[in-house]
Amino acid sequence: MRDLEQLDRLIISCRACPRLVAWREEVATVKRASFAGEKYWGKAVPGFGPADASIMIVGLAPAAHGANRTGRMFTGDRSGDFLFASMHRVGLASQATASSIDDGLELFHTRISSPVRCAPPQNKPTPTERRTCSPFLARELELMAPTMKATVVLGAFGWQALFSVLAESGWQVPRPRPAFGHGAQVVVYHPDGRRLTVLGCFHVSQHNTFTGRLTPDMLDAVLTTAKQTAGIAPTVDEGDER
Repeated sequence: MRDLEQLDRLIISCRACPRLVAWREEVATVKRASFAGEKYWGKAVPGFGPADASIMIVGLAPAAHGANRTGRMFTGDRSGDFLFASMHRVGLASQATASSIDDGLELFHTRISSPVRCAPPQNKPTPTERRTCSPFLARELELMAPTMKATVVLGAFGWQALFSVLAESGWQVPRPRPAFGHGAQVVVYHPDGRRLTVLGCFHVSQHNTFTGRLTPDMLDAVLTTAKQTAGIAPTVDEGDER
């Protein structure tokens, strides 16, 4: 694939994992009662954001009634509401909400991706499904190499998956593999001289946000660190005392 548009088309057409294809299509047919009148996406979900982004946010997989319904990462569910509200506060998104693929939301300096592109049953992809999908993330990282300086990884699953992809792509990943933790920071290097800072953040799941394990201030702080690492100038609001 020569560019992200071509990669996105390939992802959308993918039917490599029979269990995931069956599940995503079943959910899109049965639907949740509150979305009964909507047409579900029901396909693999590509990344979202500009091709020259300097930050990548890495999640887990599409939500069954979120991105699997809307066709865009973190769009149409409460986890996404929490994420985009924070991105808007720190100047990485044009608006604080994401309801549909055509709602006008624009990301600044940031692309959102995930290690698994189809909604998995119980949010648990199998090891085989993770391996099958990993080349998509590897190619996305490669295509963004000229501009990407930092990644924000939401949760331990994405953390492990990202470091596996980086190691397989030739990056010098520390051994033993760095442990996941909120606020963790790891710098990895590529033989060609590139440098990438990986930042850990608790996932924006309802369990974490409802219990206070992840607060808005905690997420804002990680995203602000990513901006600083990527050399993105602070917004006017960020320069004010909060």
